[in-house]
Amino acid sequence: MNNWYSICALDEGAEISIYDEIGAYGVSAKAFLADFGKLPDKTPLTLRLNSPGGSVFDAVAIYNALTRHAGNVTVSIDGIAASAASYIAMAGDEIIMPENAFLMIHDPSGMVMGTASDMRSMAEALDKIGASLLRGYAAKSGKAEKDIAKLMAKETWLDAAEALDMGFADTMAEPVKMAASFDVSRFQNTPPEIIEAVKAKNESVSVEPEPEPDPSPVGKTTPEPDPATIRNEAMAYAKTVVDLCRLAGQPQMAAGFLSAETSLEDIRKALIDARAADDPDISSSHPQPGPAPQAKPWGDVIARTFKRKG
Repeated sequence: MNNWYSICALDEGAEISIYDEIGAYGVSAKAFLADFGKLPDKTPLTLRLNSPGGSVFDAVAIYNALTRHAGNVTVSIDGIAASAASYIAMAGDEIIMPENAFLMIHDPSGMVMGTASDMRSMAEALDKIGASLLRGYAAKSGKAEKDIAKLMAKETWLDAAEALDMGFADTMAEPVKMAASFDVSRFQNTPPEIIEAVKAKNESVSVEPEPEPDPSPVGKTTPEPDPATIRNEAMAYAKTVVDLCRLAGQPQMAAGFLSAETSLEDIRKALIDARAADDPDISSSHPQPGPAPQAKPWGDVIARTFKRKG
């Protein structure tokens, strides 16, 4: 299974890398914390970040684990630390940013389906999480919470110099090659440098010519697939599955489909069947007053969405 983090032991200490969307591929902070808990209590840690964020609930759990760790924690932002990833960065005793790296903070967001009560519960949860994030940013930067709240409300992107000046980073390092290949369309104020880097990365992957077939492959090895291509395809597949399940009113089925690596065609059929099973049975043996209700064309809607996304 793909993963968004790695933890490896070094001669002195350990290195943790979070180089993808937090909580992606069905891997939650629970798995991260299980691996993290295997490290000795006072192990010096280097945490390397290049992430667009992800699950804020997972990020809070990881931040709390890092702040409880007795050993020194050095955070290196190798590209971007946006959204939930920027909060994890605040757990560092020292935060290092290359000159061309970025850090972004904003108010947490979430999605819920259900009743008004469900939505109020989500709003309350987001308020609590937002307050927790605010305190973490304020504790690291030394800035007043009311000032942090304004920065979060407007989605603030900071380069290394700005982050250093505002107390969100401690050290500025030499520039690095921007390696971001994330979906940044969800954000409102993404810096042009990141947009261009992502565009260039995607173009280099998409226009790369396919190799000529080798007429004499004997003794030659098959080249390794490009990790960026695999990651992008996996994220696109996961997003399509989640969107289809939400559209069909069956969001709980997404995890099962993802873990089973089911084909999109089979998912579409399963969702149509599940939706049909949920619809009330209205037949001549159960006459209803007024005109007969029209069945919702969920199959057609899902089919159109599948055709558009697939």
